[in-house]
Amino acid sequence: MLKKVCPKLPMRNKPVTKDFYINQLGFKSVGNIDYPDYLMVTKDEIEIHFLLFKDLNPKENYGQVYLRVSEIEKEFERVEAKGVIYKTLESKLWGQKEFSVLDPDNNLLTFGEPA
Repeated sequence: MLKKVCPKLPMRNKPVTKDFYINQLGFKSVGNIDYPDYLMVTKDEIEIHFLLFKDLNPKENYGQVYLRVSEIEKEFERVEAKGVIYKTLESKLWGQKEFSVLDPDNNLLTFGEPA
């Protein structure tokens, strides 16, 4: 039985990635051990992992995660206040309200809720 997925995305600089997810998106650090090449963050029921990839070229990174959320307007306002919006909140033809954020390594996070 499958229960949960924790996407693993590339990062070039752990302190920069950690700062972005914690201070810009409101995630918390996971775990008691601070591994130098690995990072885990969580928020509500979402957990995202990161693996150090120092040679990553952000322009060639196509890492993407779709996050299903509730109260998307509140989430959008909170994230927008931090100035990290890539694509603004809008209703899509496929029946979702969505907005997107790019992290420092060009990983695309799309937040979505049924319209």
